Amino acid sequence: VQLQASGGGLVQAGGSLRLSCAASGCTFSSYAMGWFRQAPGKEREFVVGISWRGGIYYGNSVKGRFTISRDNAKNTVYLQMNSLKPEDTAVYYCAGDEYGSTWDIDGMDYWGKGTLVTVSS
Repeated sequence: VQLQASGGGLVQAGGSLRLSCAASGCTFSSYAMGWFRQAPGKEREFVVGISWRGGIYYGNSVKGRFTISRDNAKNTVYLQMNSLKPEDTAVYYCAGDEYGSTWDIDGMDYWGKGTLVTVSS
């Protein structure tokens, strides 16, 4: 299974960005897909996830600003980030867990390499 995240870049505070994560080598529709992030000097944290049934689960810091969606026909999950803040600056990772129901970092089966998002003030 391979996960390839893309779409990161530099954006001003208040702006928007959409990340994509393309999966290959798996039955994508069976996977819970999550976005995690790791800021400099901090631990990796859960951002938002979408279950294989389509349920959406948010981390503590982004509800109302970030949304997740998936296109099973394209084997892709998206992260739409709005009203970005400098504290959203991090490397964003997508991860997958077959039939997963929790969002523990240690419980995710596969990880992409990450894409850097930098929000300037």
